[in-house]
Amino acid sequence: MTCVISLAALAIAFLVIFVQKPKFYQFVSDSAARFGVSPALVYAVIRTESGFDENALSEKGALGLMQVLPSTAEFIAAKLKVENFDLNDPQTNIFLGTAYLGYLSQRFTDEMAVLAAYNAGEGRVAEWLKNPDFSPDGKTLNKVPFPETAAYIRKVRRNKKIYSFRLKLSAHLGLL
Repeated sequence: MTCVISLAALAIAFLVIFVQKPKFYQFVSDSAARFGVSPALVYAVIRTESGFDENALSEKGALGLMQVLPSTAEFIAAKLKVENFDLNDPQTNIFLGTAYLGYLSQRFTDEMAVLAAYNAGEGRVAEWLKNPDFSPDGKTLNKVPFPETAAYIRKVRRNKKIYSFRLKLSAHLGLL
C-alpha cells in the first residue's frame, strides 16, 4: 500500500514540476520565434546562467536571467535599432539574450561553437576554430580549451534536453 501511495505522490510531483507552462513562456516563445532559436535552448541558457534569478549579477557584470553583459546588450541593441533598454527587466533580458543567441547561430553553424561563444566570447571561439587542435574543419568545435566553458556547454545541452521534453509534453497536453 505504501508503495502505491509513493508512486502516486511521485506521479503528482512529476506533473506539477514538468507539466506546466514554464516561467516566462510568452517572452521566450516570442523571442525564440523572432530570432530563429529553439525555445528549449533559450530555457537551457536561462537555467544554466541564472537559475531563473531575475536579479542575477555576475562578477563580470552580466545581468539578469540570461546574464547579458551591458556591452553585448549595446552591440545587439544597436543591430536591432533598440535605443533604450533595461537588462533587469525579464522581457528585455530574454529579448536581447535570445537575439544574441540568434546572432551567434548565424555566425557559427555549430551549436557547440554558439554556446562556447555565448560563454567565452565570439572572438575566442573564432580563434579556436582556426586551430586544428580544436576544430577539424574551421566550422565545428570538437574540443574547448577552457574547462569552465566545456562544463558550461555540457550543462546547457543537458538542460536543453530537459526543456525540450517539458515543452513537448506541455504542448501535447494542450498547456501551451
